[in-house]
Amino acid sequence: MAATPVLAMGAATSASGTGNEPASPSGKPQTHSRAPLFPKDFRWGCATAAYQIEGAVDEDGRGKTNWDIFSHTPGLVANNDNGDVACDSYHRYPEDIALLKDLGVRSYRMSIAWSRIFPEGRGKPNQKGVDHYNKVIDALLAAGIEPHVTMFHWDLPAALPGGWQNRDTAYALADYSGYVASQLSDRVHHFMTVNELRCFTDQGYGSGIKAPGLKLPQAEVNQVRHNGILGHGLAVQAIRAHAKPGTQVGLADNTVFFLPAFDTPEHVAAAKKATRENNAMFMTAIMEGRYIDEYLKQEGAAAPKVEPGDMKIISSPLDFVGLNIYAPEWVRADDGPAGYKYIPHIASSPRMASPWLVVGPEVAYWGVRMTSELWKPKAIYITENGASADDPVTDGHIDDADRIMYLRNYVGQFQRAVAEGYPLKGYFLWSLLDNFEWADGYGKRFGLHYVDFATQKRTPKLSAAWYKEVIRQSRVV
Repeated sequence: MAATPVLAMGAATSASGTGNEPASPSGKPQTHSRAPLFPKDFRWGCATAAYQIEGAVDEDGRGKTNWDIFSHTPGLVANNDNGDVACDSYHRYPEDIALLKDLGVRSYRMSIAWSRIFPEGRGKPNQKGVDHYNKVIDALLAAGIEPHVTMFHWDLPAALPGGWQNRDTAYALADYSGYVASQLSDRVHHFMTVNELRCFTDQGYGSGIKAPGLKLPQAEVNQVRHNGILGHGLAVQAIRAHAKPGTQVGLADNTVFFLPAFDTPEHVAAAKKATRENNAMFMTAIMEGRYIDEYLKQEGAAAPKVEPGDMKIISSPLDFVGLNIYAPEWVRADDGPAGYKYIPHIASSPRMASPWLVVGPEVAYWGVRMTSELWKPKAIYITENGASADDPVTDGHIDDADRIMYLRNYVGQFQRAVAEGYPLKGYFLWSLLDNFEWADGYGKRFGLHYVDFATQKRTPKLSAAWYKEVIRQSRVV
């Protein structure tokens, strides 16, 4: 009868205990506490972007984009890869929706290719483009998956004169966004205006590593930044003006988060100050409705030219903020004028396959916390989080335990933020598929599903099984 008290003890001390736990070296049963649950209404999803997966660049009236031109310019993209075919999802979307359904996700973040709707960037809409996205939306809904739509994910119609150097592009984005909202908001209830302002402005017009590949003087880069956030604000207003009542509007931004060296009041204050100041041209301006003094002083004569009413448009109220969270930055408190000191990444800093992807799971928690405490959004979604890995195929299997390690640690930190009461409502894993990774071409794989780009065969990786189980249990596994 000795088993009876042991069984009772196992049941009493472990939330997940069955009474049959293996014995520890001491002879006593081992018990394991399970990770806390996410809320029942937490949205689990995956994310993709049109140019990265669709292909079909010359079909059904699609206009040429900046990325078509950039990727076909020799030497700008690894291996001279381009998005002409990508994952062929323009034709294979039913197969990809089946992958989403098998994972158990109930939400999917996708983008609309602007040049499929307006081949010249504005003017008369292309009905074949509208019809395509209507079919995709309807197929998602039939599978029980709610679409979350991004209006602009970097693929700018090439016909728009001057691109983001031209203030008029901001108004073209608004016209396009308003039209798409009028066509889709009877079924789509969440729209994001733009994806990652810093990438299509700074990296497109400053460092030149993304389309259109320009290296402009700082004053011109700052004006491009301003045009970008103005476009966001105008698009918010246009979506609200043309969408069905109750439509939710936000953006997806790769805000740079500075983490405290460790959790003490002085280091936390330093990290919060660094985050606010280093995002002054993007999220800080959008959420606070002004360019803060530190930014204007830093830029001096190169500061952007702001027309009357711009900042009111830029700070149009949002229903949610989307955060694309990958790598952290670190600071410590400092007695100097800034109040903080950068802690640079070094050779031994852990990384995934992409050299820029430094692993720092705490950025998941601090990103949500800092956004909440600095700007108090109504709701937050993680609109991207994921990892590149080498993904060798062995006997038809891709056992990407390194990606699972990364995801498990980040999702655990997002759960911490939820547990502390921050308004995190959902998580979109980047990405459903290996795809065209911009200037990295096809050499960096972020997908839950391995894509053989020669045959377009999709193969679930071990991480897909992991994510499926996370969704099933709604907890870290």
